[in-house]
Amino acid sequence: MNHEHTLLSRRTFLAGSAFLASGFARAQQSPIPIIDTHIHFFDTTRPQGVPYPGPTKGPRNLPIADPETYRKIATPFGVVGAIEVEASNWIEDNLWVLEVSQKDPMIVGTVGNLEPDKPEFREYLGRYHKNPLFRGIRYGSIWGRDLDAQVENPTFVAGIKDLAAADLTLDIVLTGPSTIETMVRLTDKVPTLRVVLDHLPNLTPPTQPAELHAYESKLRELAKRDVYVKVSEVMQVVDGKVRTDLAFYKPRLDMIWDIFGEDRLLFGSDWPQTPGNWVSMATVISIVHDYFFEKGRPAAEKYFWKNSLAAYKWVKRDASQPSV
Repeated sequence: MNHEHTLLSRRTFLAGSAFLASGFARAQQSPIPIIDTHIHFFDTTRPQGVPYPGPTKGPRNLPIADPETYRKIATPFGVVGAIEVEASNWIEDNLWVLEVSQKDPMIVGTVGNLEPDKPEFREYLGRYHKNPLFRGIRYGSIWGRDLDAQVENPTFVAGIKDLAAADLTLDIVLTGPSTIETMVRLTDKVPTLRVVLDHLPNLTPPTQPAELHAYESKLRELAKRDVYVKVSEVMQVVDGKVRTDLAFYKPRLDMIWDIFGEDRLLFGSDWPQTPGNWVSMATVISIVHDYFFEKGRPAAEKYFWKNSLAAYKWVKRDASQPSV
């Protein structure tokens, strides 16, 4: 282990210890186990490199993001399991992530990256679905794709119906308020589809009253369906500094809570994106910890792990992981 890695491990341990002492101890109850529903893996040292986050560099020059690295970062904060969400659009990386995740029981699921409109979709879906770690796919208007247009594509919708029939989840990349309306249209077409909206707190709502009202109305419509929300990517940079006061985030969190309620909200760290770039895992967790504990321990338990079971139907792989 090199000197830099030793310092990182020590800082992580100290930060975790301080967080546990000041946060969970304040609740005067046993710690709630955490299932992190949004992390990423990559290995920039592979001969072929990676399409994400770049050909040579990861966040803060992190060359490899894998279960071992994540475990060292996350376990001091009470995280006992995680779901990897694939950011690579290389179809081969679905298998690579499954193989990497299989080696560590801390990883309870992976969300793949497949295109439902492609001729090979059903073959790959069937192949990967044989592995119980494969819990769904991610899609959105990135990687050169157009979700708004695809919702009107019968081939795409047919693929989504196959996904729903397999009892797998669709993670959605939110690229703007219009994505919310698009998801209303898609779930109209596939009512049995289970959806997770990624990073909703990071989506800036419209500012005009009429547009804001329409936006909230669409969210309320989704809340009536089998739709979950990741309260992730909460942290924001203002004037070059990360805001770490809960009061700053509370209005947007309150809106999401009011619409979706305690049964549809999930925790996700977005590691190594957030902690690796500009804010620590301790800060990421402490903000949402304080917010949800104000709602009571039962609501916090749902947010930190129980709702993830309903959203992804992941399988317990380690004794430290909770079950109902």
